[in-house]
Amino acid sequence: MVSEYDPNDEVDAIALAWSRERPGTPVDGIGIVTRLWMCAKLLGEDRRRVLSAVGADTATLDLLSVLRRSGEPYQLTTRQIAERTGVTAGAISQRLARAEASGLVERSPASEGSRVVLVTLTGAGHELVEQLVDQVLGREERLVSVLSESQQGQLTELLRLFLEGLRGELGDPGAAHVGA
Repeated sequence: MVSEYDPNDEVDAIALAWSRERPGTPVDGIGIVTRLWMCAKLLGEDRRRVLSAVGADTATLDLLSVLRRSGEPYQLTTRQIAERTGVTAGAISQRLARAEASGLVERSPASEGSRVVLVTLTGAGHELVEQLVDQVLGREERLVSVLSESQQGQLTELLRLFLEGLRGELGDPGAAHVGA
């Protein structure tokens, strides 16, 4: 329970307004959830801008990153990609088609007559994902630097606990974009 609200803080003002208009309404979650939504929107938009500046998008980063993180030979089945990204098979198919047309990945059957499709990161895909990861993660490191290393550790642990609790309460729909 929050003991004191700052009426000059935009989020606290929302909680205060609900308390005034509907006494007894539970408003303590507003300070956490609303701020998390605001952070997610700001960070999502910033990531889109960073990626757009180098001609990429979040879907491309997601696909190339999951392949790159898999280790050499940077190859996964389409099913593994869908599971690791939390994206539907149809969406993966569209992403793969775009990435393949751009020369970033190659698709091939797992074996003769197999319906299993292997997706492999190409040299161009590897080069692009390295650039994207440097840009995105470097930017995110600068953004979180408003907090001390100790504060970053505390926030990481609190968010880990909060996420675990949310998954216990709400289930885990898999990875998705904010609001998707």
